[in-house]
Amino acid sequence: MAGKPPTGDPVQDAPDVTAPQHAAAGLPAVAHSLRHAHRQMGVRRTALTLLKVNQKDGFDCPGCAWPEPDKRHAAEFCENGAKAVAEEATLRRVTPAFFAEHSVASLAERSGYWLGQQGRLTHPMYLADGAEHYEPVSWERAFDIIGEELAALDSPDEAVFYTSGRTSNEAAFLYQLFAREFGTNNLPDCSNMCHESSGSALTETIGIGKGSVLLEDLHKADLIIVAGQNPGTNHPRMLSALEKAKAGGARIITVNPLPEAGLERFKNPQNAKGLAGGGTSLTDLFLQIRLGGDQALFRLLNRLILETEGAVDEEFVREHTHGFEEFDRAARAADWDETLRATGLRREEIESALRMVLASRRTVVCWAMGLTQHKHAVPTIREVVNFLLLRGNIGRPGAGVCPVRGHSNVQGDRTMGIFERPAPAFLDALEREFGFAPPRHHGLDVVRAIRALRDGQAKVFLAMGGNFVSATPDTDVTEAAVRRARLTVHVSTKLNRSHVVTGARALILPTLGRTERDRQAGGEQFVTVEDSMGMVHASRGRLAPASDQLLSEPAIVCRLARRVLGDKSSTPWEEFEKDYGTVRDRIARVIPGFEDFNARVARPGGFTLPHAPRDSRTFPTATGKANFTAAPVEFPRAPEGRLLLQTLRSHDQYNTTIYGLDDRYRGIRNGRRVVLVHPDDARERGLADGSYADLVSEWTDGSERRAPGFRVVHYPTARGCAAAYYPETNVLVPLDHTADTSNTPASKSLVIRLESAAGPDPAGEGSGAA
Repeated sequence: MAGKPPTGDPVQDAPDVTAPQHAAAGLPAVAHSLRHAHRQMGVRRTALTLLKVNQKDGFDCPGCAWPEPDKRHAAEFCENGAKAVAEEATLRRVTPAFFAEHSVASLAERSGYWLGQQGRLTHPMYLADGAEHYEPVSWERAFDIIGEELAALDSPDEAVFYTSGRTSNEAAFLYQLFAREFGTNNLPDCSNMCHESSGSALTETIGIGKGSVLLEDLHKADLIIVAGQNPGTNHPRMLSALEKAKAGGARIITVNPLPEAGLERFKNPQNAKGLAGGGTSLTDLFLQIRLGGDQALFRLLNRLILETEGAVDEEFVREHTHGFEEFDRAARAADWDETLRATGLRREEIESALRMVLASRRTVVCWAMGLTQHKHAVPTIREVVNFLLLRGNIGRPGAGVCPVRGHSNVQGDRTMGIFERPAPAFLDALEREFGFAPPRHHGLDVVRAIRALRDGQAKVFLAMGGNFVSATPDTDVTEAAVRRARLTVHVSTKLNRSHVVTGARALILPTLGRTERDRQAGGEQFVTVEDSMGMVHASRGRLAPASDQLLSEPAIVCRLARRVLGDKSSTPWEEFEKDYGTVRDRIARVIPGFEDFNARVARPGGFTLPHAPRDSRTFPTATGKANFTAAPVEFPRAPEGRLLLQTLRSHDQYNTTIYGLDDRYRGIRNGRRVVLVHPDDARERGLADGSYADLVSEWTDGSERRAPGFRVVHYPTARGCAAAYYPETNVLVPLDHTADTSNTPASKSLVIRLESAAGPDPAGEGSGAA
């Protein structure tokens, strides 16, 4: 039987701490997966559900966006994928009776973990102006409330339409179509907070803001550099690809401030060596870099490549690139001493990396948030592109750029037009297809949307999935901004903090999950998703819906559009709701690469979207070639006595969803309010292992922000660096501290000081409720 949700909110700042582990997965991962699944779903439901995850006739995992191989294992999921599925397919329910029992104020005092563990939402719920409790509401009345508020706006740009990465291609296309017919490009999404820096850098340098490799390219690579990424927790199935690459002779360089178990050794639970043997050692060279030093590292490597006779692919540079001369001057000026200060590395470590680079004909560079969420994130990723261009490693099998996306369809949502700065060609295609003039001015991204809410310039906030309040920076400012809205609306499967930080009025609209059957008037439907490598495939849920009151995301958008737009719209919203195939027919006519969409996605495994740099070494940039760049080298500097802090996930976490309170690979159990500090750095500050400290971020304008009550954990981080989990540390990041160009919140390399603090009180009522 599945267990009941927790009634009490556990203290999260008094963890048990042991030594970090040095291998990931294996039998412990299998045991944790099954234990979590059984607790949420029960034995029979666990078996029925997990065997359909990531299968060609099943549903796409609601976790990460890592692609599936063509030949799939019967258990084609990882530990954290099993947790994501169990959280959605749980037997726990949040009914109207729950909201009658708990006021919004009392729920706001609960942790995000406790809220998420209560189960699936079952009914549309409405919080009236001045009310203390949500109450059930009919779908018709819910759409009327939204319609009333939207109609009362002075401008369509006073509405914000946010999107999470779990939304299907069909729902995302309909959502942006509705927003643009309504009259706004205010379509912020979770990409704004994660890989926007990647998209900005790649669009400028190679012409497409996506990675250029397919899964088989990793298998063919001679060298894979994994920078600023922890696949063992965030994309565990990537470890199988790295293992296969190693079997084919590849070598792996890991560039990261923290040693991570998954990149040390992988015990693949899909084979005997992983279950009963020693697994596979993955990393050949670990560069324990200081936070924010990646641009300096790649710039020096580029100088050293230029200085090595025969190392540059001169034919590729001559035929396919632009801007080499300016880049060459900048790279040759790279300074050893400055690079060693920026990176914290030893000269011999960089020389070892160079030897591996020069020995490789086919090199892939993978990265994630450890590169994208710095102030200088965009020039850092441009420098990675320079590094690959020098040796012709874009458009060659086994080589290329590999930004590893997070949520399962975050890349697909952007492809479908969820973007506040749409390309004119996309808007032209929408206008031709649907016969209306979409707005042409740029809309609001996440940071600008929060400012608009704060300043009273945005009054209605709609979210298609996600947990906006917990995902965004500057917690106090963001929550105050959201509370200024006249109406907040969340389309959700489960309860989260965003439901209890509301506008004057609020709606929670419960929706189907990936695991559930979707029956419409036109019959049983499926949706599609795009993975991190541009593969598009179908997803079909098999479970009965958690409630007969749930609507699918496409149905919610279509009914809302009919209510709001009425006779002004000639779009066949009712037809789209009945049959998602009709939506795909329109996508095929609007978005390049989706021609004959319905027929191609019907094939098992789906199809690959075109990528000109990968497919033909053509680059749709302003120059018509791949662009070298020559930005000045930047890296963060911490004053004496200060540290650089990075925010990260625990192993029992996916984005803002907290599955549990353990981070077992790092040796943390039953707690989340921890700060990982190198033992020498901690001792210099008089902080013993197990002591408590407040984290105080410091800013050039003299302001400070405080996150209180973190247990100090002596940990083998890079010297001068510290790490702590988000969303607990989001309060430390000012709203305006963003990456140049991309405007992504820069939640890495925050300058902090640690101030000694009292620990949790013996009664267990400590400061750790997150």
